[in-house]
Amino acid sequence: MNRKASWLPWLLAILLSAAPAAAADRSLGEKGLLGGGDGIVGVQVEDDALQARIRLLGITVADLTVAFEEVVGLSAQNLGLSADLLDALELQGLLSRLPSSLVSVPSSLPLLVTIEPPSSGGLSFSGTVSIELYTHLLTYLPGCPFRLYAAPLGGPFQDITEAHSGGSYRVRGRKGEFSEFLIVADLRGLDAVIDEKFTRLEQKLASHAAAIEPSVHAGLVTLLDGAAAAYGSGDTVGAIALVEDFAEMVEDGSGAAIPDVWRSARDLENAAGDLRAAAATLRFSLLLKANA
Repeated sequence: MNRKASWLPWLLAILLSAAPAAAADRSLGEKGLLGGGDGIVGVQVEDDALQARIRLLGITVADLTVAFEEVVGLSAQNLGLSADLLDALELQGLLSRLPSSLVSVPSSLPLLVTIEPPSSGGLSFSGTVSIELYTHLLTYLPGCPFRLYAAPLGGPFQDITEAHSGGSYRVRGRKGEFSEFLIVADLRGLDAVIDEKFTRLEQKLASHAAAIEPSVHAGLVTLLDGAAAAYGSGDTVGAIALVEDFAEMVEDGSGAAIPDVWRSARDLENAAGDLRAAAATLRFSLLLKANA
């Protein structure tokens, strides 16, 4: 990567400070100071998942897992994987793509991961794709603000977090297609986040309506309306149950009633994967609210 010289000492100091903790944990593969080139390294493909390390300045800063329910043609080349350290100017340029001034990129991990399969690569999958990042440069604590965000190339970033946990920080999200990915610190209130995610899911359901069998679409509208009404009345647990029913109905209808395949030619509509992914991140935020 071609980065400004003034940026490198800052990053090196951060990475070196993390190296002892990384070296102490071998459960996810080799950590700490490493030789060789930077970028996506140590790629392993097994069954329907790809695992790799993201290395900068010879130091592993994150582990990446991309997992599918069903996939054909899985390889690093067919995924179009890349990772980039964002400099100060690029971080400034990202501000307009984030949903609020309360959302920022942590200075300890200004990392942009891109998954953009080449159209000629022959990759295809059904259902959802799960993206997980694990890093020693951030620390998980209950109530921590870190989230996984995704965006179409050059487009607005949105929260796709489905789960996060400790040791040091692990976060996972789902998509029905591919994107750019960032870990951010999101300081917005939960109510605003949940309202935005309900609106996003409603918009996705409307945008995919023509591709969904009408009776199934009507059932999904009923469930989503019920979930929003339950949440609005203060019944967060009831809202969670209805969002889970929504996701289950989408999964049950996948293929026959709802298109559920994505392929590198970008000629198919993965409505089921898109809807299930949006429901998963809504459920995550509703669970946070229920347990607050």
